[in-house]
Amino acid sequence: MIDSHCHLDHEPLLENLSDVLKRSKDIGITKLLTICTTLDSFERIKTIIKKDKMIYGTYGIHPHEAENDQISKETIIKEVNENDRIIGVGETGLDFYYNHANRLRQINSFKAHIEASIELNKPLIIHSREAEQETYDILNSYKGKNLKILMHCFTGSLEFSKKLLKLGAFFSASGIITFKNSGDLQETFKSIPQEKILIETDSPFLAPIPMRGKKNEPSFIKYTLEKLSTLKNTTDEKMSNITTDNFNKLFNF
Repeated sequence: MIDSHCHLDHEPLLENLSDVLKRSKDIGITKLLTICTTLDSFERIKTIIKKDKMIYGTYGIHPHEAENDQISKETIIKEVNENDRIIGVGETGLDFYYNHANRLRQINSFKAHIEASIELNKPLIIHSREAEQETYDILNSYKGKNLKILMHCFTGSLEFSKKLLKLGAFFSASGIITFKNSGDLQETFKSIPQEKILIETDSPFLAPIPMRGKKNEPSFIKYTLEKLSTLKNTTDEKMSNITTDNFNKLFNF
């Protein structure tokens, strides 16, 4: 298993990192991708990725932070090229639900990340909330430019997933698929080809059932895997192998 999206620089994961890593290994996790959201978080991530060979990182600015942390395409390229354990660009995208950052700044930041990821030939980790059409329109404008799209914690509509599949996108399932009120999302994941699915925790957020109310951690990914296996009518072992292979394919392992 691979947790394709966690935030090991957030508490309580950071202060308990040794135990978090042990529990991850105990359930069969082989890689953890810890995701950058701010300039400060990247400084922590550069230290964290040295702690264990199973940990990799990304570089990028979350759309919530686009108001304060502005980075250029050139900066992204430089930072990623300087560290071979930084294997993706993001978390970037558009969030028009909270509107913590001006929409134009979010869009400009998103485009800088997209262009950097294309030049780097690295996957782009995308956060999209209440911005399906805008997200798609921007991504579609780069169609044919070898953009490697990973929709993190995908909660979008079936229609959105179908449009993104035409752009070659991958989709990451989080603990949200275990929630009782996520019937529409479960149906969407039933329809997404299994060769396009990854799994994630987004820890320490979004703990899956039966761990709701607790701080999430990578080892809880087993519950998301179990639910996904049920939705795809396959075994946990097969689903684990499929999602692991998909991650390794996308990230060129």
